Amino acid sequence: MTQPDALRSLLNAVSQGQLSPDAAFDRLKYLDFEPVDDFAKVDHHRTLRTGFPEVIWGPGKTPHQIVQIMHSLHQHNPVVMATRIEPEVYAQVQQQIPAARYYDIARICALVPADWAAQHPGTIGVLTAGTADLPVAEEAAITAELSGFTVKRLWDVGVAGLHRLLHHRHLIRDMDVLIVVAGMEGALPSVVAGLADCPIIAVPTSIGYGASFNGLSALLTMLNSCAAGIGVVNIDNGFGSAVLAGQILRTGVRLRSKGVDK
Repeated sequence: MTQPDALRSLLNAVSQGQLSPDAAFDRLKYLDFEPVDDFAKVDHHRTLRTGFPEVIWGPGKTPHQIVQIMHSLHQHNPVVMATRIEPEVYAQVQQQIPAARYYDIARICALVPADWAAQHPGTIGVLTAGTADLPVAEEAAITAELSGFTVKRLWDVGVAGLHRLLHHRHLIRDMDVLIVVAGMEGALPSVVAGLADCPIIAVPTSIGYGASFNGLSALLTMLNSCAAGIGVVNIDNGFGSAVLAGQILRTGVRLRSKGVDK
């Protein structure tokens, strides 16, 4: 532990009957972080609190800083992710961490076990309105897969050719959560929400002509949707949509384990 005095005090309180094991466990969730040089404090207990480990935001960090944080996280987590990593940054990271993998469309650099597979029940569907939305959609899909969820992809089914979407309505029916990624006017989530009986997470992208205002038009369309059951994340936030989808699925599992659905 990186805070031995706090941990020792906590254990002493349990041994002396001053604190119950459950109360100690709750405190332990907020105990452990590790300083990395003089530029970061890595949160090793985020998984205990939230179910997901800390993920590295790449922009603004040097390759050297990313490498050091990845090393620290990898001591506690089988999968380590860094998002928004450009190819030239990944090339420098891989020189120091040869096992690092790069998902070029998603711009994610990760350390992943060779036998990594889905660990959680439920399936997340990721849909895009157009091919230009793929970087954001792949960020969502790869994040979900590296978090241990099964993902199904459906690309380029925007409302300009609605028959493409309707042709795959069986896939929409089979999903447990849907992430719908769209730029331009951002109409696709509303259409999908009218076809699906699961939660819809809408992701506006910055794709579009000048009047789309770098995704603001799509964001406002999604926020003003007349279809029920849609939640909206920020512009280009594929990562955040994947984490939200995962939390929805994990909450369903927890409720079933409590017998809530009986």
